[in-house]
Amino acid sequence: MSIFSCNQIHKSYQTGCLKHTRKKALTDVSFQVKQREVFGIIGLNGAGKSTILKIFMAFVKPDKGTVSINDQPVASKGSHQSIGYLPEHPSLYPHLSIKEHLQFGCRVAGLSAQEEKKRIQTALETVDLTEVAKMPIRGFSKGMTQRAALAYTILLKPEILILDEPMSGLDPLGRQLVLDIIQEYHDRGATILFCSHILTDVERICDRIGIMHQGQLVSVVTADSLDKDYVSTSTKGSQTPLEHYFLNTVRTEIS
Repeated sequence: MSIFSCNQIHKSYQTGCLKHTRKKALTDVSFQVKQREVFGIIGLNGAGKSTILKIFMAFVKPDKGTVSINDQPVASKGSHQSIGYLPEHPSLYPHLSIKEHLQFGCRVAGLSAQEEKKRIQTALETVDLTEVAKMPIRGFSKGMTQRAALAYTILLKPEILILDEPMSGLDPLGRQLVLDIIQEYHDRGATILFCSHILTDVERICDRIGIMHQGQLVSVVTADSLDKDYVSTSTKGSQTPLEHYFLNTVRTEIS
């Protein structure tokens, strides 16, 4: 069963001062993500990674093609009920605490006071922010803000996660924490779609990996399929198999 599905997606944006020209963001992109799968999207800046995630969240409409989640069009009311979304640049209220943000989320969801307390405690412990739960967000570092946004993302224990650069701004401990959370959700049977520039992390946790270049999906591989001896003698030790494959793929596309 496919949870995420997109078929022949095209998207362009108007550019320039007078918006007379259009820049292609996506060209004929098609792929599916199966239930319980972790699918990572990698690519250079401007490759179209975030645009795909925004289309799945119905923030952006494609010019052509079809997109669905759980066999429902992304614009339908029921398609996002079980999704947790982390944007690339989380926007939290600086004068509110993370606890107040989580309380808001629980009350919008209609949880009981007892369930609200339980969910908030679990989310704070998961991202290691219990001790600063009442501190205003304006006092948080970039990494703490990222973890706070992740707490909000997983608050309602979603069955599907869409994560846009989830390791952005995190130190090594924070990155490992996020990786552990993704792995825990994977083990529970969640379906996860995310993009990242940190290829070593992608290689560790993904079932399949899509490589984007200039708005096109140019390759889909599995981490297991990457030959551990693929890295040449001259680069062995300095690049992982995915890094080597990605760089070769992009260089081939550029040439």
